[in-house]
Amino acid sequence: MAAFRFPSAGFSVPRPAAFGADPGGERMARIRRSPHFRDGVFQNPGGTARTRPSGSATEFAKIYFNKEARARRAPEGTVPVHATTLADLARPPATGLRLTWMGHSSVLAEIDGQRVLFDPVWGERCSPFPFAGPKRLHPVPLPLAALGRVDVVVISHDHYDHLDMPTIKALAGTDTVFAVPLGVGAHLEHWGVPAGRLRELDWHESTRVGGLTLTATPARHFCGRGLRNTQHTLWASWVVAGEEHRVYHSGDTGYFDGFREIGAAHGPFDATMIQLGAYAEFWPDIHMTPEEGVRAHLDLQGGAPHGALLPIHWGTFNLAPHAWAEPGEWTEDAAGEAGQAVAFPRPGEPFEPAGKLPVEPWWRAVSAPIAHPWRRPRVVEGVAGTSKGDLDLAGG
Repeated sequence: MAAFRFPSAGFSVPRPAAFGADPGGERMARIRRSPHFRDGVFQNPGGTARTRPSGSATEFAKIYFNKEARARRAPEGTVPVHATTLADLARPPATGLRLTWMGHSSVLAEIDGQRVLFDPVWGERCSPFPFAGPKRLHPVPLPLAALGRVDVVVISHDHYDHLDMPTIKALAGTDTVFAVPLGVGAHLEHWGVPAGRLRELDWHESTRVGGLTLTATPARHFCGRGLRNTQHTLWASWVVAGEEHRVYHSGDTGYFDGFREIGAAHGPFDATMIQLGAYAEFWPDIHMTPEEGVRAHLDLQGGAPHGALLPIHWGTFNLAPHAWAEPGEWTEDAAGEAGQAVAFPRPGEPFEPAGKLPVEPWWRAVSAPIAHPWRRPRVVEGVAGTSKGDLDLAGG
């Protein structure tokens, strides 16, 4: 651990290793040359900086720590994790593309003979401390070592629920390549990843790994791990294209017009992995609701339903005020209205986007009943003063 100093107190305390490292030297010089870095910070699409969620922290705390509301933000029973085995993943996908959602934003994509692991978080908490912070609501589907060969690890940004130090340290001992946004490489080198295995990209830059082309594309979010948020690490979504297939991983992002531009330049996609959980009115510009997530998928596909949508960033950690099962329910409704195919695998359940998709709403068996306020009011025949939105409850 390095030490950091509290100036007013005049003493130093150890800096947790999980905070990572700030960029310096040639890495920082490259950051300053980026067209997306201005006034000392990285800028979001459209030229706006974002250093923290908007809205009232006091009002958020009232809602987040409300005892009754907290109960709705966790499953009532055991999440049905799929018992993934090495044998499941050893068989090549029949169609050439297979996805395995490991929970939250962690996805193993087997694409045209290569294996890509997005935002791997195998830790018990998404926090710099092992004793505090959001804890897993379900176990990881299988040990990290049981994944077998991983050709490239892709990181979207440096928040704790996407960049997990223990997981990175374990992967640093393999021969995998790491594709990361500009500046994030400083963290990985600090944790033992050799510089020669890093591919550090600005938006719109690409790299080749085996038969794959990986491109960092814009996202609307922010960064930071320590007490001092320097905004010197970039956030990104990612396009991964093989000889036959192409996929998109959103990382964390608010909805923005750039999805159409990404789709026009790199799409259409056989599958998209879209963040649509941990949304709140307190940060509407840096996370998407399920309705926005479905809209983003359609934008990426040229405006019409195409491919498969895999919802990510939900079900594993309690990070927002909404009910635990709400992202699943809302996504099912929004995708159904749009005529878009959506996959709802249990954590650890492999599926092929071109094959039969897992569509069972598995969360209902372990969820408290939730309302559906996003549904358009519709009078139910024979029941005065009620609507479909009033009556339908998950798990009820």
